[in-house]
Amino acid sequence: MTSTNDIRRSFLDYFGGSGHRIVPSAPLVPQNDPTLMFVNAGMVPFKNVFTGLETRPYSTATSSQKCVRAGGKHNDLDNVGYTARHHTFFEMLGNFSFGDYFKEQAITHAWTLLTREWGLPADRLTVTVYHTDDQAADLWKKIAGLPDQRIIRIATKDNFWAMGSDGPCGPCSEIFYDHGDHIPGGPPGSPDEDGDRFVEIWNLVFMQHVQEADAIIGDLPRPSIDTGMGLERVAAVMQGVHDNYDTDTFKALIAASGALTHTATTGETQASHRVIADHLRCSGFLVADGVLPANEGRGYVLRRIMRRAMRHAHLLGGAKGNGGEPLMHRLVPALVSEMGAAYPELVRAQPLIEATLRQEETRFRQTLDKGLKLLDEATAGMRAGDTLPGETAFRLYDTFGFPYDLTEDALRAQDLGVDRAGFDAAMAEQKRAARAAWKGSGAKASDELWFDIAEEVGATEFTGYASDVGEGVVLALVRDGARVDQAAAGEQVDVIVNQSPFYAESGGQVGDAGSIAGDGGLAATVTDTSKQLGKLWVHHARVDAGAIKVGDTVKLAIDLTRRAAIRANHSATHLLHEALRQKLGTHVVQKGSLVAPERLRFDVSHPSAMSAAELAEAEAAVNAQIRANGTVETRLMTPDDAIAMGAMALFGEKYGDEVRVVSMGSDDAGATYSIELCGGTHVRALGDIGVFKIIGESAVSSGVRRVEALTGEAARAYLNARDEKLREAAATLKTTPDDVPARVATLMEERRRLERELAEAKKALALGGGAGADTPGPESVNGIGFVGQVLDGFEAKGLRGAVDDAKARVGSGVAVMVAVNEGRASVAVGVTDDLLGALNAVDLLRRAVAELGGQGGGGRPDMAQGGGPDGSKAAGAVAAVRAALEQVSQPA
Repeated sequence: MTSTNDIRRSFLDYFGGSGHRIVPSAPLVPQNDPTLMFVNAGMVPFKNVFTGLETRPYSTATSSQKCVRAGGKHNDLDNVGYTARHHTFFEMLGNFSFGDYFKEQAITHAWTLLTREWGLPADRLTVTVYHTDDQAADLWKKIAGLPDQRIIRIATKDNFWAMGSDGPCGPCSEIFYDHGDHIPGGPPGSPDEDGDRFVEIWNLVFMQHVQEADAIIGDLPRPSIDTGMGLERVAAVMQGVHDNYDTDTFKALIAASGALTHTATTGETQASHRVIADHLRCSGFLVADGVLPANEGRGYVLRRIMRRAMRHAHLLGGAKGNGGEPLMHRLVPALVSEMGAAYPELVRAQPLIEATLRQEETRFRQTLDKGLKLLDEATAGMRAGDTLPGETAFRLYDTFGFPYDLTEDALRAQDLGVDRAGFDAAMAEQKRAARAAWKGSGAKASDELWFDIAEEVGATEFTGYASDVGEGVVLALVRDGARVDQAAAGEQVDVIVNQSPFYAESGGQVGDAGSIAGDGGLAATVTDTSKQLGKLWVHHARVDAGAIKVGDTVKLAIDLTRRAAIRANHSATHLLHEALRQKLGTHVVQKGSLVAPERLRFDVSHPSAMSAAELAEAEAAVNAQIRANGTVETRLMTPDDAIAMGAMALFGEKYGDEVRVVSMGSDDAGATYSIELCGGTHVRALGDIGVFKIIGESAVSSGVRRVEALTGEAARAYLNARDEKLREAAATLKTTPDDVPARVATLMEERRRLERELAEAKKALALGGGAGADTPGPESVNGIGFVGQVLDGFEAKGLRGAVDDAKARVGSGVAVMVAVNEGRASVAVGVTDDLLGALNAVDLLRRAVAELGGQGGGGRPDMAQGGGPDGSKAAGAVAAVRAALEQVSQPA
């Protein structure tokens, strides 16, 4: 049997050997198409090449592209697990020509690979062409020798491809494999074409026309080829099975699921194992490409996929017999074993994938049982074909975290539907109620104030990229939450001007500080600058002299020293981000930051604490870029163009029609070191940062780590202060700074030796009848040997040894020792072995502890220890044990 990995390799080798550039799969998060949630086809990474927006150093290419279809119009989630060929994650094999070859060579390549290289029987292959594409039909006859009845003309859009309503388009030719007449279904274009007998395995797209508003207006000057073959489908064909889930990769994952859950993988549990196998692949690759579970956007799609699989794991009893351990993360090694060789990012991200799945499943299981109980109650008495009210589905979503499609999937086995319209209505009502509550809380009044100002004066124009000073007209003043016409000396006021060089706090960078000056002796200090509604710059100021009035023309100047420090710290965060990604893996994604003049704080996704060595390497990488003193370049462009050039965008950030791309540094190969979309302020050359020093690393939340660092003067001052402290320590220790560690180690060992000697001396002094020894000698109590002592200042950890010594002195009997330190007492009681049948140290201890005001304590019949808060009753504790011995009945 030819393995899936062999098929992938064979495909790439064939086209690579035919002069195509083998291009690695792009990440699942689109880098050049913000209209897509995930890459869902092999051509997506080449979209700008096809449209002419991008050129590459090759004219033909081949790839095995990771794809996800689980959101938007391309959504296969509902059917996954219940059909033979639906998946959320799949691989698309493809060959591409960017104006190089066209139909004849594309068809030749396809037929040669399928029939000669892979040996598929030609009589099992049928093709379709667009109904007007005579050229393609003739080529299939010429190259493959196919008869007319196996070249089917299709007049629908299924055989015509377009890149939107405007742009390249062209007819398609699809290749179908006939699984045999034992499978229901007919050929494409027939009334029963939806059956499973004829399965499309390859689609050849002939890009030859240009269209506008869905109308063809001409031909492309350089026709191109885009093909796509589902690896899972062709693997099924080549492995002689009809169902994708019976191929080697899926069989391995399903077997692992069955083994861990101790359940059969066929019969009534088959769908659950298939859902788990498919969703494991999708979840693993998404996490490896930087997507983490969240409540919106890509992260929410991932959470829906994970939770759907986790419900099926729950159905299988995945945690039973494993100490309640979640299932999904334990399947990751099987995934990495099957696909890690082809996709090394899985290997690199394996710890993150496992930690993310485990955390998500643990979290979801806390509410899963309760939600399923509510679902059972809501559907009790319902019959097949009935519909669950949308309000109930929304409650499951809102209270128990059940995505709508999870509820839909849970009811599938009972043939019950869900009222989607009712669900949407309940969602809308909740949002309306939330808005009303927000308005009623008073917070909305403030927003309404800023809305009114924005509608009246428009947005603030930011001039601070090009200039540190500027002039502006005062458009509005706000004091104590209300608009005012002026503010006098001594008053705090928020100032809105038409244009400003002050940076308003956003993207983690703090707002600028500085000054405002004007006619009439106006002088005001700006302590901070913030942003309202994303477009109003609000200067938080204190009027020091004169007065400021609406309509005034004022001069604005930022604090240059403070801005320079902020610039250095912001550029350093970009360098740190790239250094961490290169050191720890591309799963490292920014989760938050603080860029202030005195320090920087950078939060990233990473499952565990970073080692000292990892931090040191990241710090060294940043300082290497600083020493190289590369320039920092900023360019304004559309988001599409920015992402196309490789800029790192933060998902969840809102980008307008124009974005600012910041590029800095270079790697050993001369490529740009860091490219990010960023609206902040930066140094002009990396040498302006001076020096970079990491001063701390800690946890922020599960899966998020925080790195804190200093740059420039702050870093120099920090290092100087540490150097001075080291010199002070060396002087105190009478050694050199280099020898401080060895000197400290010697002193610590000396201290430990002296502490041991002191403890022995204290013990000898206490037990030898010196100060603090109340009853130095053995005595007889009710015929039982007895030693009882109060040891002031004696350490509790030495009591057992003291009791053992006393037991040796008394020979046969009981020893009780009470140590008193800082008002508290610790007590130990020992009984010699010959009396263990009649006496128990634990029982005697309880008498002593009660006298000391304590509770509990424990040990063995021959030795027990406890304590209490009242050290003044130490002698009473000894007496309590003595009294207990007096009550012991002696044998006649």
